[in-house]
Amino acid sequence: MATSRVVGLDIGTTFIRAAELEFGRGPRTTRQTPTLVRYGQVPLPLGAVRGGEVAESAIVSAALRDLWARTKFSTRDVVIGVGNQRVLVRELELPWMPAAQIRGSLAFQVQELLPMSVDEALLDYFPTGESQGPAGRMITGMLVAAQRDTVTANVLAVEGAGLRPTMVDLNAFALLRAMARGPLAEQVVAFVDIGARVSNVVVAAHGVPRFIRTLPSGGQDATDAVASAMQISAMDAERVKRETGVGLQVAPERQAAADAVATPTRALVEAIRNTFVYYQGNHPGAGIEVVVLTGGGCHLAGLGQYLASASRLPVTLGDPLAGVKLNKSLDRSQLAGAESLAAMPVGLAYGVAA
Repeated sequence: MATSRVVGLDIGTTFIRAAELEFGRGPRTTRQTPTLVRYGQVPLPLGAVRGGEVAESAIVSAALRDLWARTKFSTRDVVIGVGNQRVLVRELELPWMPAAQIRGSLAFQVQELLPMSVDEALLDYFPTGESQGPAGRMITGMLVAAQRDTVTANVLAVEGAGLRPTMVDLNAFALLRAMARGPLAEQVVAFVDIGARVSNVVVAAHGVPRFIRTLPSGGQDATDAVASAMQISAMDAERVKRETGVGLQVAPERQAAADAVATPTRALVEAIRNTFVYYQGNHPGAGIEVVVLTGGGCHLAGLGQYLASASRLPVTLGDPLAGVKLNKSLDRSQLAGAESLAAMPVGLAYGVAA
């Protein structure tokens, strides 16, 4: 079998990021060490993507064409992600049956559990374990139910750019594939990807997802607060936010900006902390050992220390490139110091090997 390449495509609120991975000969598996051949990103204007869903398809399609022209990806086959408040993820135990039969029967087994009609949903099931109980052999896993139109909007924007979506993956699973490697695959880890408007929290025990939550907030909320408080543009507000940070000493003339950053950031940190508390309350004896941050929003100065103090857990910055080889021709300057931004597109590309 020849080597094969796939592009993981992350359509965020303020940026589109894509990573092309090359897998070696033979069957593709998540245990392989692929090569990152190309990586690129382009900005998006605010409003083109809202709450993790494409709102302005023509704008996103144009940005994608620009990204492909700039980065020269070798394939138009892409794996895209989905993850927002319109995607339900919950743990579900079912009578054991082959995976194909589970997926084929999901609509009948879960229709009473969904806040939407099964006709309006795209359903999937991610097995995580098996057990033997009074009712016989059982399988435990994660039910994923996405509103059909939120997925369709993203697919249409991608197809409008002349690309071929080969798979739609849950962003939370992509994050796990990219990050749960090496020592992190042997611990109970909370992976937290902070985007502009959406943040994903995945708690995994020894590489297996145990709890997933999508939070409707991110780094752009603090940018908006600074822009409003100081009556400046979004671009200037982003710069001021990053220069100011959170929980740090600032000059008197920066106090208004510091206060503006602190309010939404405190709310986000509290939501993340409450997620940890909820998980640990429902999984006694399997407490979180470390928190790993990724995404554009995690680079706010002081955020890691702030979350560590609030959660009383060690917090570190994630590096999804630690698990891949880097092609010699790759422009590494665009990734220096920003490796954590690649977590989602790299994890989406891994989806073809899942």
